[in-house]
Amino acid sequence: MSAVLDNRHSLLPGRFEFLMGLYAENYHRLTRLFAPQQLAPGRYVSDVDDGLAVHLHVQECHPYTLELELTYDFVDAHTGQRAPSAQLRMYTDAHVAEALHCHPGRHLWQVLGPFTPAHTVFQHRLRMNGFLSRWLEYLAEQGHSIGTLEAET
Repeated sequence: MSAVLDNRHSLLPGRFEFLMGLYAENYHRLTRLFAPQQLAPGRYVSDVDDGLAVHLHVQECHPYTLELELTYDFVDAHTGQRAPSAQLRMYTDAHVAEALHCHPGRHLWQVLGPFTPAHTVFQHRLRMNGFLSRWLEYLAEQGHSIGTLEAET
């Protein structure tokens, strides 16, 4: 039998590799879309006249890390906060960006609970980063870009 068929599992990425690939894809999509590493901390809005203004909040900037929140201008009836909302962390040195969670004003342990099994945390990260990848692609298709991004007043 051929070496390819004997070793077919080594050709397919594992779930961890897939997640790391999503992180890299999200970094590049986010960088092409809004270039947040070039923005000062603050609140920005992108409006392409489709009635769906996108808000980007650059919360913190560190030498190799950015903390961001990306959201629409919808208000969730239960929380009173904008939704959908994604809390993001960009690692500029490693060129990866991860969606930490999509629950406004909450941390991962508050969403999943304390002492959550690793498999559950991993599944959550896959879902959130898959969502982020699709959302960033959609925003680019709608015409959002660094050119449509303005500082909120």
